[in-house]
Amino acid sequence: MSAPELASVDGQIVDRSKASIPAADDGLLRGDGVFEVIRLYGGRPFAIDEHLDRLERSAAAIELPIDRAPLEEEIAALLAEFGEHEAQLRLVVTRGGRRLAFTENLPPYADSESITIASVTYSPSVILNGVKSLSYAANMEASRLAAARGADEALLVRPDGVVLEAPTSTIFWVSEGRLRTPALDAGILASITRDRLVRELDVEEGSFELDDLLGATEAFLASTVREVQAIAAVNETELAECPGARTQEAAQAFSAILDRELAASASS
Repeated sequence: MSAPELASVDGQIVDRSKASIPAADDGLLRGDGVFEVIRLYGGRPFAIDEHLDRLERSAAAIELPIDRAPLEEEIAALLAEFGEHEAQLRLVVTRGGRRLAFTENLPPYADSESITIASVTYSPSVILNGVKSLSYAANMEASRLAAARGADEALLVRPDGVVLEAPTSTIFWVSEGRLRTPALDAGILASITRDRLVRELDVEEGSFELDDLLGATEAFLASTVREVQAIAAVNETELAECPGARTQEAAQAFSAILDRELAASASS
């Protein structure tokens, strides 16, 4: 059964379909604002402190004032009314000073066992590197370009051929027997799920070219919503293992992390 989709706009809880902000808000007119998406397990948010920390870092990077305390209170009130559902929580802070928190049903791809990806040339903006800003049109267009080629998701690749990430996920793959992922200084987002996996597993971080990924034996995407999701093909090149042993290891490791951290948050 679908979870209720609720919204908190500056502390007022309404049905999400009735939520609104002024048309003159620069968050709408110019994509000037920041956001986060948090997975809810039985109504409980995973790694919410880290997500709010990143929201604050993103806001500071674009000189957007943000008051965390009322946002935390509004999130607590929203989730108390939401109940114990599997869903995701989206947070948005706009240049017009609006604080929005709303629950959403998980996207269909969250339940897919594996996906295919297609590379799209993408040049990161130095100013917005590491910022989850509302200026997300380029990422969404990359997904549409990949879909036009028959793939499920895009893979962002720099003009010099260095692999970055998917529009909303980190990528890992096994090449030369090593589990690899792009380094943060390649121009990718500091993913919270990525951080958990890098700390838990033996991962080589660096600047890797697309050819290295195309020669991989297995690969997977990782994100708040996807968790660990196997990749079946890259640019129509089928990978030998899907899911491979390292993908399964990552999925098991993340499942253990979830159990441990959710249990800790429940006891506190």
